[in-house]
Amino acid sequence: MENFRQHLSTLAPFTESELDTILENSILKKFTKNEIVLKEGEQSEYFYFVEKGLLKSYSLDEEGKEHVLQFGPENWYVSDRYSAMCHQPAKFYIQAIEETEAVLISQEMQEFITKVNPAYLPGMVRLLHNHVRNLQDRINLLLSATAKTRYQEFIKLYPNLLQRVPQWMIASYLGITPESLSRVRKDIAKNG
Repeated sequence: MENFRQHLSTLAPFTESELDTILENSILKKFTKNEIVLKEGEQSEYFYFVEKGLLKSYSLDEEGKEHVLQFGPENWYVSDRYSAMCHQPAKFYIQAIEETEAVLISQEMQEFITKVNPAYLPGMVRLLHNHVRNLQDRINLLLSATAKTRYQEFIKLYPNLLQRVPQWMIASYLGITPESLSRVRKDIAKNG
């Protein structure tokens, strides 16, 4: 869980002993490629910190079309926050796109980490504010930006995913068809 150890160190000034204690009490779970981690309607108890691999969060509309909300590569959290924090049925699916190892972080685990080092909590609040800012930016892009601009912002946010994620999933994330994404990519290749 080296990525998780390093991530914790960015949130608070943990000692090596504190980090060892946290990791000893952490749960690392492996998911196979395409495995469903969480289904809509299930109760989620965890935030998933991606140690290795790639998760996605998505919803299905009435026709069964997938709408990708988030990709979660290494060092990212993926969750159905409403379900995990409010103990409500999940509104989203979470699926492993690749073989994935994720640290399962429950509310109890967050409380434990905060007891080990109280500086963890302000670090998590900063991380949450950054997440909300990114979601607001994403909503604004979906409402007002061109497909080309959305794709360019996707590349900035997820620079290492272009070869790891099928194009139809990227199109779903961008809110466009795969054909539109193909046109955007051709335009960028041609015109920069």
